[in-house]
Amino acid sequence: MTYKLCIPCLFGLEGLVADELRQMGYRSVNSENGRVLFQGDEGDIATVNIGLRTGERLLLLLGEFSALSFDDLFEGVKALPWDEILPKDAAFPVKGHCLNSKLHSVPDCQKIIKKATADKLSEKYGLQRLPETGATYQIRFAIFKDMASIYLDTSGAGLHKRGYRPNASLAPLRETLAAAIVKISRYKGRDNFVDPFCGSGTIAIEAALTALNRAPGRNRRFSAEEWALIPKTVWDTVRKEAEAQEYTGDYQIFGSDIDPSAIAIARENAKRAGVEQYIRFQVSDMKDISLPEGRGILAANPPYGERILDIREAEVLYKQMGKSFGSVKDLNLYVLSSNPDFEKHFGRPASKRRKLYNGMIQCQLYMYF
Repeated sequence: MTYKLCIPCLFGLEGLVADELRQMGYRSVNSENGRVLFQGDEGDIATVNIGLRTGERLLLLLGEFSALSFDDLFEGVKALPWDEILPKDAAFPVKGHCLNSKLHSVPDCQKIIKKATADKLSEKYGLQRLPETGATYQIRFAIFKDMASIYLDTSGAGLHKRGYRPNASLAPLRETLAAAIVKISRYKGRDNFVDPFCGSGTIAIEAALTALNRAPGRNRRFSAEEWALIPKTVWDTVRKEAEAQEYTGDYQIFGSDIDPSAIAIARENAKRAGVEQYIRFQVSDMKDISLPEGRGILAANPPYGERILDIREAEVLYKQMGKSFGSVKDLNLYVLSSNPDFEKHFGRPASKRRKLYNGMIQCQLYMYF
């Protein structure tokens, strides 16, 4: 059966997510603000959950409709094909948000959606009270400008939860954003890759996973694995196929940080991700780094000033970065910063810039070629 599928993503990553889906072989991919839509079957739900690097989760889009009142919301939800997907013992909690809509109370919308779904299932199974003792089918809703979108969440924990980072240093970068920076840099494992502010190692680890062509979700579980909709053999097959497509090689990936405790965490995370042998971590001040010879990529998420250091300290750091890396030959730089004056302090304008969001913080990825 073919379903409408939706991948919510960080603002600024819509094009990357769409490109990644096309590279995975999907067609009719459409990107909108904050989400990417496409079509797929049960096997595709497993494939995308396990293999996607830059999206936040995979949602099954059940329907969209105008919701100007609670009656509209109730009737619109009840008309959806819950009885074709949810078994009679399904647990179906409801989460969501409302924005710029007449319906603005999230708790009230949750109650209406829950009741409408329960009524549909009660009619289907002839039960006055549904047990909800089985697998979880998380319902998610978004009501934006009076249009309601109703989903089932196939992922469970967000796709950025790779499973390798239970511990993180201060102000960690989300794994999906780190993977996006690696993708933008076009790193394929052939050049040197350096992160001089590696923190808990996220960018370096995502670079190693990319070089290895290792599916980021290979070693974690997903909510839809418990659904009767998708045979467990499908998940096993997709994982085996993903493992068969991995590469091997001698990769030159370097991560450093001035904080010894951050490096200790980075090494633990790399080991947990199974890539510790591909990354050389060291405790080092950025200005003392000895860069490897040959072509390379430097990707960094230095302190912004609004998260760890104050603004003046961050600007001093940017000036030092310009002195240390700004004129190095054969080194392409990708620096994420929320400081609008980054280029001035770094010492020269970027070759290119791209707007990205680190959580709710608007940033620019400054690129120097």
